[in-house]
Amino acid sequence: MLIPCYACESRFRPGEYFVACHDYNRGMDLVAWTCPACGNRDDLRVMPDAIGFGYPWRGRFSVQDRFQVPGLRRRRRDLRLDISLDKDVWHVPTKLRQVA
Repeated sequence: MLIPCYACESRFRPGEYFVACHDYNRGMDLVAWTCPACGNRDDLRVMPDAIGFGYPWRGRFSVQDRFQVPGLRRRRRDLRLDISLDKDVWHVPTKLRQVA
């Protein structure tokens, strides 16, 4: 299975794709992903068996499109999101934000 970057149309194996996830926003339940090929940054939501693409809107993340990834699972932790597929697991940390 190859997961696409919608900006440059490159396709990545799950390991390549999920290692490029770099920030989990627990409040909005979204993950920041930067394409290794073109540098485009996308927000996405990891869901059971799918990746949801969309945008933040009115204090939540609005999923507009889904890419099916059979077997994809997620587990929310206090300061990270664990993404699993088959026997592989990727940890996406939450960057602590400073309150002004």
